[in-house]
Amino acid sequence: MKKIGLLFILAAFYVSGMSSCTAVKAYEKIKLNDSEMELSARKAEKFEQNSQLYREGSSGANGGKSGGGCGCN
Repeated sequence: MKKIGLLFILAAFYVSGMSSCTAVKAYEKIKLNDSEMELSARKAEKFEQNSQLYREGSSGANGGKSGGGCGCN
């Protein structure tokens, strides 16, 4: 009885795994070119990095002037 249950579970995993291997249709490929799918930093991350660098004071916003954070010239 345990063998039949184990075989049933393995067969279920096999069938579910094989059904996930499908070709991408032409009209679905448009979604792959979305700007949200890019690996580069998104606008929100760039803004956050800019704000953090500005508040840190160790360098200007996004690599501008470098110097101390006291604000004196």
